[in-house]
Amino acid sequence: MIVWVNGAFGAGKTSAAGELIDLIPNSTLYDPELTGAGLRALLPQKRLAEVDDFQDLPIWRRLVVDTAAALLAEVPGVLVVPMTLLRQEYRDEIFGGLASRRIPVRHVLLSPEETILRDRIADRVEFPEDVERSERARRWAYEHIAPYRDALGWITEDAHVIDNSALTPRATAGRIAEAVRSGAAGACEIVQSPAPTAETVAAAVLLFDEQDRVLLVDPTYKPGWEFPGGVVEAGEAPAQAGVREVAEEIGIRLDRVPSLLVVDWEPPCPPGYGGLRFLFDGGRLRSEDAARLLLPGAELRGWRFVTEQEAAMMLPPTRYERLRWALRARERSTVLNLEAGVPVG
Repeated sequence: MIVWVNGAFGAGKTSAAGELIDLIPNSTLYDPELTGAGLRALLPQKRLAEVDDFQDLPIWRRLVVDTAAALLAEVPGVLVVPMTLLRQEYRDEIFGGLASRRIPVRHVLLSPEETILRDRIADRVEFPEDVERSERARRWAYEHIAPYRDALGWITEDAHVIDNSALTPRATAGRIAEAVRSGAAGACEIVQSPAPTAETVAAAVLLFDEQDRVLLVDPTYKPGWEFPGGVVEAGEAPAQAGVREVAEEIGIRLDRVPSLLVVDWEPPCPPGYGGLRFLFDGGRLRSEDAARLLLPGAELRGWRFVTEQEAAMMLPPTRYERLRWALRARERSTVLNLEAGVPVG
């Protein structure tokens, strides 16, 4: 299990986490800042200059998951992770990666009053030997108060909130430990299938509204929008897998087998294994049918009908290319064979 202690920079996460490992049996502290520091030493300066924050590096998010899993394999028990996460898609990616390894996460937010937070930042001396560096750290913390405030909407829906305005680090740790013990800080409901160990076959279904816009869904467990669909199970026909996934993901039961638009061979790209991707035409949804869409909160947070141009801004490039050719196949009443998103044959 992981106890993830979130909060603004200066909220008291690290000091509370240090006390918390004394209160939760068999617990170990893991600070992802160490992973970020390692990347600063490993990555070329040109790559580091492309981002403002090491959290924007995909390798950091992947390493946080891998390091946490490796630590728990080495020292089983509870991992206490003090780390600010203000971008929901990064939370989804990291917590989803942990969920795929069957590691539950208890998400706790330390939320002192803003005046208290500002006072704490002003009093921080993060690098006693380097006055200028400490001042830069304070400026960074001040600059991230507004993004923290903007993120409170989704964080407070997801995390157990503790107002530690008047609490010492020890008392804050006591509140966290009690919330974990009592179940008040429950496991995050983010679900992800285990990471593949070989090539996979996946099926997705395109559904359209009365304006011919295509339906996209927003998964909680990975960044980027997606089509309703998923991995084809052993012994299952791809079209039937698409029908099943549509029913499971959005509560719509298709009354016919969808027609094939494209089959795309996705090449292996470590850490992914690639495989075959089928995209089917599920037809139009009437407005009254669309109004009945139901989302499983553990897997999907939203849905939207979008134009092809809007989809280009929402889908990762590989998925968008697959959609683009599927729409061309639909216009021409044909089926296209793709390799890495490019028609062949």
